[in-house]
Amino acid sequence: MAKYILLLRNDPSGWEKMSPEDMQKWMQRYIDWNNKPYVVQSDRLDSFTGRVMQKKDGKLSVTDGPYGESHEVLGGYYTIEAKDFDEAVKLSSDHPHAEHGTVEIREIMAMPEHGRG
Repeated sequence: MAKYILLLRNDPSGWEKMSPEDMQKWMQRYIDWNNKPYVVQSDRLDSFTGRVMQKKDGKLSVTDGPYGESHEVLGGYYTIEAKDFDEAVKLSSDHPHAEHGTVEIREIMAMPEHGRG
């Protein structure tokens, strides 16, 4: 089985507008989705801390992040197993995050074993 990563992006200020009851309902939907048999791993990322590193002309630049050009941030990820990309899309089609953000699906390419220590 191939592995795919689901990158969850959204504007974190949307969560701040929810009532505690609505937030609890949404969180339960994520918990339920996490318990599906093809989910390998998932984690939430801190939306308010991070650093972006870039090296240009040999000089390292480190800026506060994780913010890019927009207010949308990478808020978390899931790793799932599927037989192919079409199945990964089908399995992910009911992910609750797609209702208030974006879900990007990317195949995880295995790194060669040599050279690892």
